[in-house]
Amino acid sequence: MAKATMKQKAGQKNKPKTTTKPKAKSNVKPKATAAKKAAREAKVEAAVKLPDLALEVTGGQTVNLARLRGKKVVLYFYPKDMTPGCTLEGHEFSNLGKEFAARNAVVYGVSRDTVALHEKFKAKECYSVDLISDVDEKLCKAFRVIKDKNMYGRIVKGIERSTFLIDENGQVKMAWRGVKAEGHAAQVLEYLKS
Repeated sequence: MAKATMKQKAGQKNKPKTTTKPKAKSNVKPKATAAKKAAREAKVEAAVKLPDLALEVTGGQTVNLARLRGKKVVLYFYPKDMTPGCTLEGHEFSNLGKEFAARNAVVYGVSRDTVALHEKFKAKECYSVDLISDVDEKLCKAFRVIKDKNMYGRIVKGIERSTFLIDENGQVKMAWRGVKAEGHAAQVLEYLKS
């Protein structure tokens, strides 16, 4: 009997245990949906105060964004005139200019280049959108688009390609930061349509 009992105990040791351990609670939170994330970012951007200053624009104009009322304003910030991505972005916004206008929106491109260079760039590329010169970076700083960039191993300050939609009351309604030039104008227009 004793031998049988020992064999039974030995057999029990070799059997796999079938008990399950309770699952530990996960600290990983579910990812926020893109819409929720965009809404959070829009709230942060709504705090942007439009600077009350006259800015030089192509065509011998000046504009003061703080005093623009009654129209939606699309501001797209780009790094530099006459560069491939910036040229493409300007063409895409120009090509959709009539569709933006049909939605009561005016589009301005913004960079730190001079008005003289903007005029050459606009004429060469046949843009329909006007370009704002922000040589002293006041507008760039108000919208926090000046970022550190790595240029051939050196850290330099430059404009992060970004776009802002300002409503008829002068409030920032939507922001797109760190965008790719290709297809971005259509993305902004799609948002306006929705």
